[in-house]
Amino acid sequence: MAQRKYYRKTYKVSPKKKIFSILKYLILIMLVFLIGGSILVFYFTKDLPLPRGFDEKFIVQSTNIYDHSGEVLLFSLRERKQTKVSLETVPEHLINAFIATEDANFWGHSGICFRGIARSIWSNIHLGEIRYGASTITQQLARTAFLTRERTFKRKVREIFLTFVIERHYEKDEILEMYLNQISFGANIYGVEAASQAFFRKPVSEISLAESAVLAALIKAPTFLSPHGENKEQLLRRQHHVLRRMEYVGFISQKQVEKARQESLEFSHLITPIKAPHFTLSVKRELEHYFGREFLKERGLKIYTSLDWELQKLAEKIVKQGVEQNKVHNAYNASLVAINPQTGEILAMVGSKDWFGTPKPKGCIPGVNCLFDPKVNITTSLRQPGSAFKTFIFASAFEKGYDDETIVLDKKTNFGLFRGRYFIPRNFDKLFRGEVTLRQALAQSLNIPSVKTLIDLTNIEESVKLARKLGITTLDEPISYYGPSLALGVEEVKLLDMVSAYGVFATGGKKIPPVSILKIKDAQGDIKQENQKTLTRVIKPSTAKLINDILSDNEARAPIFGAKSVLYFENYPIAVKTGTTDGYRDAWTIGCSPEICVGVWAGNNDNSPTEKPGVVLAGRIWRNFIEQALYPVR
Repeated sequence: MAQRKYYRKTYKVSPKKKIFSILKYLILIMLVFLIGGSILVFYFTKDLPLPRGFDEKFIVQSTNIYDHSGEVLLFSLRERKQTKVSLETVPEHLINAFIATEDANFWGHSGICFRGIARSIWSNIHLGEIRYGASTITQQLARTAFLTRERTFKRKVREIFLTFVIERHYEKDEILEMYLNQISFGANIYGVEAASQAFFRKPVSEISLAESAVLAALIKAPTFLSPHGENKEQLLRRQHHVLRRMEYVGFISQKQVEKARQESLEFSHLITPIKAPHFTLSVKRELEHYFGREFLKERGLKIYTSLDWELQKLAEKIVKQGVEQNKVHNAYNASLVAINPQTGEILAMVGSKDWFGTPKPKGCIPGVNCLFDPKVNITTSLRQPGSAFKTFIFASAFEKGYDDETIVLDKKTNFGLFRGRYFIPRNFDKLFRGEVTLRQALAQSLNIPSVKTLIDLTNIEESVKLARKLGITTLDEPISYYGPSLALGVEEVKLLDMVSAYGVFATGGKKIPPVSILKIKDAQGDIKQENQKTLTRVIKPSTAKLINDILSDNEARAPIFGAKSVLYFENYPIAVKTGTTDGYRDAWTIGCSPEICVGVWAGNNDNSPTEKPGVVLAGRIWRNFIEQALYPVR
């Protein structure tokens, strides 16, 4: 039988057919991407407004901040300060300041600067964090006029789409003019004309190069960098950055930079109806952190705060009167904060003697040599607490089982080298008493026994940890950083933290963080957010009871403070402690009843020495306020 041969048929595909097949697949893929992309663009931009009507006023519902009753309006974000000006009116150096800082390639791109995006991505990768963005002026206009600042993919797609549409519909000059009239400068100030009037009391056509650089610097963080706030130094640093950018881009010379940096800037006072400014602005900053500025200005929220307006007025009056009395002792400022220890609610906050006042002396540089700087909120600033910190050291010892009858030795002691110097503390009256009880040591605020309590009965680590548990937020260094001087209050703290921490003793050892916002309602009246903070135990009830007993023991403190000092309340014991730092630079008095905790600081903003201790400068203010605050309760 003949063997059958099998042949495999081979098909050859011509090059033309190969190319056609590849093109077919490429076209299919492109169609999928085109259809999918169109669907995505339609989904993200279906309700996007057309870029017209920029000059029309937006109908917004303002956010209002109230006291705890909801009847006293503290601040409203209703007023929108905005005056339109033509681009011809705006000085060239102001236009160049914004372009150099925000979008150096503004005249060359078509809405999106891909080079800037690549540069920002590279910088963020290099730094290991998202610090730089790449939004062009057109993108910022799109976002400011029609979108929110939420960081979502959807918002970014909408922003890019709207940016291209704006670039197609308007000339560059028109875009720049709309941008300069829409940009936010904080405090409800929109546009360069309104900003120039608000900060310099002059039309934008008259502002100098240095002032233009300030306006360009502000838009990075309008609230934080506001010249009416506490961060003028950071604002000036940002202004210098703007000037350097203008020089780098080629808009100005080095000589012009130096001249502008040397120009003395005079900022006008912010004329805005506001009550309890330091408290209200701290609430505003907290809200902006969570919701964003634009959301707050348009969504009609009602913010019910913890502030008791009657107590706030009383506090402002007493602080101002107290400072007038303290001036003879070279103390030109004071602050006060009052908290309900049971709820953590901040009832009153006075950050300085007069938020609307003028810094002293005339011509001082805020943050450098001002005895009184009105805009600085001392209740949240860092100051040395002096002996007011000793309470935490003794509480740490009581937590370990020691009691008020435990004996320590009051004699001259060298505690060794600390930070390059021998630490040999002495008592306020320069006397030594020999054996004293912990009750006597704390009540009379004796320095040497306090340090011995820290070193011999407890230790630095346990004392720092206890202070942190009580609510002192500023002790964030490694334990090895602290030494025996911790017992004398050399580490800087915040008055608000100190009053909150003392509140733990008033609650029998339970802590609740400070509360400034009780609830938030939306425009429809529905509760959007409500305070849920509750008391949690952080120290033993016996420790809190013992601290209260010692700090209200008038007989125990009488050898130092006298039997009839401002700290004494007949038939109504109040636990109170004073504090004074070297040179009488910081004067403190903090005291609590179960109903209210009040802390007062007195001194000078620039840390200049005064002439009297805490019981005199802060004690009188504290006494006058807490006595009148408690009168309805007693």
